[in-house]
Amino acid sequence: MHKLDEILREIKSRKRKTVVLAGAHDVEGLKALKKAMEENLVDAILVGPKEGESSARELKLEAEYFKVEDPEKIADLTVKLVREGKAQILMKGLIKTSVLLKAVLDKETGLRTGEVLSHVAVVEAPALDRLILVTDGGMIIKPTLEQKVSIIKNAVKVAKMIGIEMPRVACIAAVETVNPDMPETMEAAILAKMNQRGQIKDCIVDGPLGLDNAINMMAAKVKKVEGEVAGRADILLVPDIHSGNFLGKAAVYLAGGRIAGVVVGARAPIVIVSRADSADSKLCSLGLASLLA
Repeated sequence: MHKLDEILREIKSRKRKTVVLAGAHDVEGLKALKKAMEENLVDAILVGPKEGESSARELKLEAEYFKVEDPEKIADLTVKLVREGKAQILMKGLIKTSVLLKAVLDKETGLRTGEVLSHVAVVEAPALDRLILVTDGGMIIKPTLEQKVSIIKNAVKVAKMIGIEMPRVACIAAVETVNPDMPETMEAAILAKMNQRGQIKDCIVDGPLGLDNAINMMAAKVKKVEGEVAGRADILLVPDIHSGNFLGKAAVYLAGGRIAGVVVGARAPIVIVSRADSADSKLCSLGLASLLA
């Protein structure tokens, strides 16, 4: 797939998945769900306080509504609905992320799989001839080497779902040479070697690579950076949450691109959207989650 619209078209040809919205008094979340339902992408279940039911009614959003006032009970019920198979996608509404994730990660009643939860953004930009995945710009603040291995595995699963059979993973740093004073470059080199030895499978990992020579062949040739990933990366593994967050937003606000994001690693994909996200971004995120569910 080369465009986010291709993901949406693919979803429309499949059986609709059900999204459960945690904190359904979120008017923007309700609007996003209504649009997705009108596009025949998903069905919905709503969980939240009674004022959310009025908002859903005003928007003419037809969905089952569970009236729950307490945020922790809202989170518990949404997770329960996923565990019982009544919903396949979890979406954050007006509820603190920490409260929702506490329920998701509960050892007894949550949606744990043993994997790290990480955020994967799928970016479409005018300057690119393909979709690029950026991770992790939304969950883990400063991932350890071990966590980076899990983050790569999660991103590879998403890449394969959008048709990239052997994803090329670039471990991004400020420079493309190993520098002991820059720990990110050291870990990038270690990840590349782990991949060569079969410790990270189903992808090709290289690094450190700069952003330019990771995604642009001309930049790679000028800097004489060679390898199977240079200039052709499908997945950009960023060193911390800040760089991933900046990169995703820059693609949208500076380059006029589009973005879809989802948290993976749990038993169901989790959609966590910002109020500032465009309606298109929210729709694409729900489409991506539906593809993964």
